[in-house]
Amino acid sequence: MLRRAHALMVLAMIGLVLGACSAPRSDAAKPPSKAMSPATGTPTGLYVHSQVDQHQDKSGFRLLTLSTNALMSRIVLADHAQHSIDLQYYIFDNDATGRLVAQRLLKAADRGVRVRLLLDDINIRNEIDMLDALDAHPNIEVRLFNPFSTHDPSVVSRAVQFMFDAHRLNRRMHNKSYIVDGNVAVVGGRNIGNDYFDAGDSTNFRDLDLIAIGPVVKEASHAFDDYWNCDAAYPVTAFQGKRSSLYDLAKLRADLARDARAFAQSDYAQATLDELPNGPSADRPGSWFWGEATLVADQPEKIATDHDEPALRIGPRIRAMTDSARQEVLVMSPYFIPGDSGTQYLGGLVAHGVTVKVLTNSLASTDEPAVHSGYAHYRRALLESGLQLYELRPAAGAAQPATARGTSSGVSLHAKAIVVDRRWVFIGSMNMDERSKLLNTEMGIIVDCPPLAEAVTHFFDTAILPANAYHVVLDGRDSRHRGTMRWQASNGDKPLRYSHDPDATTQRRLEVMLLRMLPLDGML
Repeated sequence: MLRRAHALMVLAMIGLVLGACSAPRSDAAKPPSKAMSPATGTPTGLYVHSQVDQHQDKSGFRLLTLSTNALMSRIVLADHAQHSIDLQYYIFDNDATGRLVAQRLLKAADRGVRVRLLLDDINIRNEIDMLDALDAHPNIEVRLFNPFSTHDPSVVSRAVQFMFDAHRLNRRMHNKSYIVDGNVAVVGGRNIGNDYFDAGDSTNFRDLDLIAIGPVVKEASHAFDDYWNCDAAYPVTAFQGKRSSLYDLAKLRADLARDARAFAQSDYAQATLDELPNGPSADRPGSWFWGEATLVADQPEKIATDHDEPALRIGPRIRAMTDSARQEVLVMSPYFIPGDSGTQYLGGLVAHGVTVKVLTNSLASTDEPAVHSGYAHYRRALLESGLQLYELRPAAGAAQPATARGTSSGVSLHAKAIVVDRRWVFIGSMNMDERSKLLNTEMGIIVDCPPLAEAVTHFFDTAILPANAYHVVLDGRDSRHRGTMRWQASNGDKPLRYSHDPDATTQRRLEVMLLRMLPLDGML
């Protein structure tokens, strides 16, 4: 055992030295750039401005509830881009859908479109070669936010770096936006990857995005520029080692084209076309939800602070929206750890006559058991306050959709949304937990629009049906008894009742039980 510990210590020191030798170069070219002016002479620009001009000072929205629609809208927008595409994501996977989006970005760049791609570095592994090759294109620039010092994808290397620089590396950019020609933006909860577009092998995320046109798009562009030009954003070329060339780019172009053809012939693609014969996107005529809207985004400097600075984060803006509630607040948050203050706040709303309903993941549907351990700590207190609590079922009571690689075994909630009094709506990247509040950077859109609020409410109401979610209740509670926690659902006409987290394996229950003993809330 001592020899093994000594060997691990040596490896750690070697990894630290290697990491230091591979630190991002401070002299790497990082020219500042700004969003281009909105394109007004393109077909999409003409259409968008004809719509916006009819709704002074208001922005228009389409709600992307279907994962396939969310993917195809991004593809169509890239295909029709003529001037610029700006993308900001926490995850951009090197998988079937990620490579399809990359192929469309590359085709746009070949047409002369300027592409800026800003990604958080925490999940960059085998994606780095693809990103490096894309950056070799004269019209594409890739930057990484708050990067590790080296792009050695090994677990040991990353673990060693995190061990010695945890304070910095624990703070991530969770923002998600996709802005085309300064006219159209997609903002919401989805990253780029199979799991977010119903093309995953196992779990597929249920999520929400907004396609936006109008004044809020300019606000999204300003937020992107703040991150693109901030000190924490490094060019992908800022790291020592082999650099991709135009030859590598040519090979990537051929590989992506081959993969796109294979994807187009998949069962997933065919099902998507059948489902969306006229797939709604931002440049096709159709109905929009109109309302006054504000793009809210944490300041990138948030990751450099040692204490909470409310002026740098969007939490106070969200709080002002929920403070205005008089009748109802609906919350969707896959990672829901309200803490003592959040539990008291939501209970206070209930005490003032506001109906509060929360939808989060069940233990069986979550992709993060550690987060569930934090949430479970507050579950009883939330129920005792009168809050209505729902947990998404892993199979959502129905056969799962066909995917590019077979059949999904389940679903997991990933949507982050709040509806207040069926008038105000927030959709974005922010969970209700301490990580979103203090460690990550987040963004989203707040809209004053009753019809949009009704659409999101319909999504919520469908998700909490007994076939789709467990209703968590306190059974037998009275003045003498605290009540027993129960999970209620249904299988067709057959009611289901459970006395513990349903459909979760014994191993997962034990894992959560152990995690609940650790003081992890502030890191979750």
